[in-house]
Amino acid sequence: MFKLKTLSILGRKADLALLPDGKLLINTINAHSFNTAKRDALFAEALINGDILIPDGASIVKACQWMKVKSQPTERIAGWDLFEIEMRKLNEKGGKCFFMGSSERTLELVRKRAVIDYPNIVVETYSPPYKPKFSQEDNAAIVAAINEANPDLLWIGMTAPKQEKWAYSNWQKLNIHCHVGTIGAVFDFYAGTTERAPLWWQQHSLEWLYRLIKEPRRMWRRYLIGNVLFLWNICKEI
Repeated sequence: MFKLKTLSILGRKADLALLPDGKLLINTINAHSFNTAKRDALFAEALINGDILIPDGASIVKACQWMKVKSQPTERIAGWDLFEIEMRKLNEKGGKCFFMGSSERTLELVRKRAVIDYPNIVVETYSPPYKPKFSQEDNAAIVAAINEANPDLLWIGMTAPKQEKWAYSNWQKLNIHCHVGTIGAVFDFYAGTTERAPLWWQQHSLEWLYRLIKEPRRMWRRYLIGNVLFLWNICKEI
């Protein structure tokens, strides 16, 4: 059974800079993904068996503290934090980064910005077919593109839980040597196609509320119903 107290969650942002080199699958967890994993066995398996799990939500941090979880995070670590630290490290030594996911328009904006922000990184991209589930041919084409590029850093951006399940299911086929991060909305934040909450909202753990205000029709169920469900799930676990 998927339980918060059994998960090994990274503790601090500073720990991101200490991750070992080599092939690592890095996922994030927040209230929404926790709720989803409770009813999606493959998604739960992907989060449990990934190499690194970061708490991309103040609710996860607070719940771990309430429950006195052994591996207790002390602060929220956003997917954006992971992205910035990894890209900065790669830019310092030079190398190749591969973005898999999102639309070609978004990826074009990513490439244009990355040339300016990270001049020592060669950026390659792949926009997969827009469909709920990939065919075997789709998967084979994506894996082949990644393996041929042989990147030094790989980002997967297809929203949860699709991105985590895809990375986990195809992990053995990826003949690469690098960190792999499933970072979803970061693609859009970096491209500028979606506005990230201002710093004040981020610092006060209200980024979710900012997104709800900006996109109430799309986000109300995730945050209003989802947050209540998360509290219910945590109470049952306690």
